Amino acid sequence: MQALLGNTYPAFEAAMLATAPVSVRTNPHKIPNTPDALFPDATPVPWCPGAWYLPERPVFTLDPRFQAAAYYVQEASSMFLHEALRQTVEVTQPLRVLDLCAAPGGKSTLLASLLHPHSLLVANEVIRQRTTVLRENLEKWGIPNSAVTSAGANDFAAMEGWFDVVVTDAPCSGEGLFRKDPNAVNEWSLAQVDVCAARQKTILAGAVAALKPGGVLAYSTCTFNRLENENNTAWLASEYNLEPLRLSPPDIWGIVETDGGYRFFPHRVRGEGFFIALFRKPEAPNRSIKPPAHFRNVQHLAKNLVPEARAWLRDDADMRFYQTPNADVLALPAHLNEDYRVLDVFLKNKWFGTRIGQFKGQDFVPDHALALSNIVSPTLPAAELTREQALLFLKKENFELPAGSPAKGWVLARYQGLNLGWMKVLPTRWNNYLPQERRIRMEVR
Repeated sequence: MQALLGNTYPAFEAAMLATAPVSVRTNPHKIPNTPDALFPDATPVPWCPGAWYLPERPVFTLDPRFQAAAYYVQEASSMFLHEALRQTVEVTQPLRVLDLCAAPGGKSTLLASLLHPHSLLVANEVIRQRTTVLRENLEKWGIPNSAVTSAGANDFAAMEGWFDVVVTDAPCSGEGLFRKDPNAVNEWSLAQVDVCAARQKTILAGAVAALKPGGVLAYSTCTFNRLENENNTAWLASEYNLEPLRLSPPDIWGIVETDGGYRFFPHRVRGEGFFIALFRKPEAPNRSIKPPAHFRNVQHLAKNLVPEARAWLRDDADMRFYQTPNADVLALPAHLNEDYRVLDVFLKNKWFGTRIGQFKGQDFVPDHALALSNIVSPTLPAAELTREQALLFLKKENFELPAGSPAKGWVLARYQGLNLGWMKVLPTRWNNYLPQERRIRMEVR
């Protein structure tokens, strides 16, 4: 770093020893992009609308708004992806977008807020165990036009030229997170840098193959060394004849343009270490992929059950209903039906659309994902809870329902208008249908 930064190294070293800033990004599908909607003392992150620095780190676990995905806690530098794509991609048009290395979901939820609602967002994580948190975060974010997948870059390479945008936030040596994550320090070595750089090239080769001619590739890391940054971007441009794309960040933002992309140093920006470069793939003839007529393992929901399923959704939600082998009912956006069938052909491990519930005989049992989705009907019975009641609900502990709550049946638990999950009210009690794995275990205070 001394060789890289020269006489500015002391300022960098001081910044690395300081406390990392705290930043969040609001969910525009659930609350307004204004600081008073969340934290009155917040100040804006300049390169991402609806993103805010907080003066101190609250206990996010004990904020029901966090549990309802009114906002996402994300490192500020990485939110620059919003501005980078805004400058290089027609985000006002429907696109097919692949987030190739997506877990835990920060960039995927950012993309979900940025993209046209008729876009398809594919959030992929090659490590199967990490898809659990990725699925949870996208489910909480509430958009129906997504898919979570667990596949390698080569699996997407087989979908030659299918995606308009591929975002590759590649696994790296993590130098930019040293002040935030002590484990990143312990795992670092020169040998690990070499391993990461080589692995990144393998991933990028698949990303380029999956990108359509004329499409945009975003490559980013949270590390500082040139081997994983400028050297790899030079290799990308040379190996695949990609066109590097220049951005125009204002000087006041403190972002450093380098010979392969854009760098974020913690002594120059209010954020962690980050690097990003964008490329356009050369125009060329592109093959089309014909979707199959049917999905492999899901069937159309029986016609006599469709009206009941539809009754739980917004009137303007144009969805198609399917049933999985384990009886989950899925709602898939009608305009993306063919795209989902293409994914079904090429990928083994995938989760589509929104799970809305199951039929037990003729009775419908709503799924937790439906409660958090932006396709759920706003006219369903609901109980508005206080903060104390909301936290008890999230801990799956008993409390008296507020006066005026619905007297029976399925009821949405809400806090400040945000859905938290389902309750079923019975004559003498109510049952909490929050999934056990989502329960808060922290002591409420």
